Formats: sequence, C-alpha cells, structure tokens
Amino acid sequence: MGECGEAASSPCGATELDWGFEMKPALGVLVLAGGRGARIGGGKPERTLAGYRLIDHVLHFARRSCGVVALGLHAPDQVDAPADLHVVLDRSGIEGPLASLAAGLTWAKRSAADYLLTLPCDAPFLPHDLGARLRMRLATSLAAAALPTSHGRMHPSCGLWRADAVEKIADYLSSGRRSLIGFAEHVGYAVEDWGAPARDPFFNINTPDDLAQAEAWLAQPHFE
Repeated sequence: MGECGEAASSPCGATELDWGFEMKPALGVLVLAGGRGARIGGGKPERTLAGYRLIDHVLHFARRSCGVVALGLHAPDQVDAPADLHVVLDRSGIEGPLASLAAGLTWAKRSAADYLLTLPCDAPFLPHDLGARLRMRLATSLAAAALPTSHGRMHPSCGLWRADAVEKIADYLSSGRRSLIGFAEHVGYAVEDWGAPARDPFFNINTPDDLAQAEAWLAQPHFE
C-alpha cells in the first residue's frame, strides 16, 4: 500500500495514515469541534497544549489521512478555522454529536467519499494506525461502522463510517434515540480494540486537570 503525507511527526506524535486507497478521494475526515466544552470553561478547541491549539493537534493528524478534511462546528464563528478548510455545520433539528455525524455523512456523500472518519478535537494522542486499523476492521465485516475501544471503553466519536449510513439517519431518529453509539447499533458496527496501554491513545481533554495531565505527558523526554 502507498504512503500518504509527510514522514515527519505531528505536534501530538502522530504519523501518516496508510489507507491503501487508490486514485479517488474515498475518505472524508471530519474533526468534531462543535461541543460547548463547559467542563473546561468553554472554548475547548482553542485551548493550547504544548504551544498548539487542541484543534491544531487533531487537524495535523487529520491532514495525513489521505482524505478530504472538514471541520464540524455548531456555528460558523465557533472556531478560528484555517481558510483552506471545509466547514460542516451541524444538522439542524438534531441534538448532540449525532448532529455533527449526520452533517458529516451528508458532506462525505456529496464529496464522493465512500467513508467518513470522525475525530474529536479534544483527543491529541490518537494512534498513528487509527485509520488503517479501522479500515481493515470494516473491510472484514458487514458493518456500517468501525469503532475503537481502549481500557474497556468504546469511543464512538472517533470512528470510521460508511457514507451510505446517512440513509439510516431518519429511521434512527424516528426511534427517539440520539446517541452515537445508538446509531452505531442501529446500522451495525465492528470493534477494534487497542487494549489498555499505560497512556490511553484515546485520552480526551475535558477539564483543566486533563489538560495538565496531557502537558505532563508531553514533557516526558521519551513520550510517544
């Protein structure tokens, strides 16, 4: 399989993702940044970690994915987004992260992408093999989504979805449910397990203490 992106590491330690896709842009990547971040005092995507905004860590990772990258927001002025980046606004009439996923799947279909990879803006240590492993898991199943787990916990905001899953949104909404994991159950999902490493690659930053922990990890000389 061919390589994508540069070989240098990102500010959060991620390297390029190897998808093996050929000529067409089969992948859309949506960085989820539409939440309020109330537990950290608001403005979570703009909080800084090791001199970079949290959102910049994840965008750097996303740009190595061999796909078209977009930023998922609740409002257009919510984040100071790079001028060259697509902005996908949450679908109206839906609450929570599902609004971002619904809008992202619609954008992926319109972009002729077969898959949508969602990445939360508050997860700066995502594993470099995330995309490749989720893609392999999805390819060996009949599921519509592949979701990672670590330390026995599911991470539904960080998953790979078949773009055609957008056709099941209306049916899911009619059930009265609104959660991402509920939608994954509705369309069928496969699980890829990262085990229980000392530093969880899916560690997400919700509070000032979480941010301090992330800073401490990055200050370690042999952090990976």
